[in-house]
Amino acid sequence: MNTTVHAVHDVLLDGAKLTAVPFYYSHKPTVIAAVPDQHLALAAPVLAYWSLSLFFHCLDISGWKWLEKYRIHDSAEVATRNRATRSQVIWAVLLQQVIQTVLGLFWLTNEAPVANHQEKIRAIALQLQPLVELVVGTQNAHTLLPDLAWTAYWWAIPTFQFLFAMFVIDTWQYFLHRLMHVNKFLYKQLHSVHHRLYVPYAFGALYNHPVEGFLLDSLGAGLAEMLTGMTTRQATLLFVFSTLKTVDDHCGYSLPFDPLQLMSGNNADYHDIHHQTIGIKSNFSQPFFIHWDTILGTRMTRHDIELRKRKQGPKGE
Repeated sequence: MNTTVHAVHDVLLDGAKLTAVPFYYSHKPTVIAAVPDQHLALAAPVLAYWSLSLFFHCLDISGWKWLEKYRIHDSAEVATRNRATRSQVIWAVLLQQVIQTVLGLFWLTNEAPVANHQEKIRAIALQLQPLVELVVGTQNAHTLLPDLAWTAYWWAIPTFQFLFAMFVIDTWQYFLHRLMHVNKFLYKQLHSVHHRLYVPYAFGALYNHPVEGFLLDSLGAGLAEMLTGMTTRQATLLFVFSTLKTVDDHCGYSLPFDPLQLMSGNNADYHDIHHQTIGIKSNFSQPFFIHWDTILGTRMTRHDIELRKRKQGPKGE
């Protein structure tokens, strides 16, 4: 067996795959010159939040008639039904982002971007070796292992980390979000702040009580990063993506050409139902997928609302 292990080492050492890197990898010590990756991981989600919010705000004030059919609510509803002013929303979001940034400075570490990739690929090859030999035989295994180990290291493992991090965030936010609706104290003291926006809009996505912002958003993202063992650069991508998704879920538009709304049933229209009186005990899932709502029976669609209104009749409308 030892002879076979050494043979695998020799094949990998001689293989071009050992030193090759995928297109997304950078040898630079920092992604942006003079900006530590740790600081980029904290700044990028803030920039993403206000950039996408500004885009949707421009749509709100554009006056383009073709947009009307995609609006979930008209502008008059935003002005009359929300119980928080836009300035209150902006200051609350900025406060939350300051808190997140300060916490992140203590949480995230600046690991060296140049890791010993060759040794890690070798280790994966040795772990895969018994299974690959069993399936294709020893001789073929030596040929396949470099490619398999390289693909696992650079593509399969990072993809799994990212998807699992999404699952962790969805799970954390679903159950904590639901608890904040079930528990009257938590709802009154914390979560009711977010529901002052009866009609959501993009830059109100993180309009929360500061304690809720820490528990629901900051802690959930930090937990996902820790459990998956992500690098700082991977975490940056996760934080930016989840931020963009959260803003998009509150944008107030049901856009058939928006990729963030096409990726799952958890979109702006789905979350808007949760902000309405009829759906406030439903659609707790956020920000990525709706599996927990579906499994636990808290999913509500526009069709469900119509059926309920028909049953209630004129008095219930």
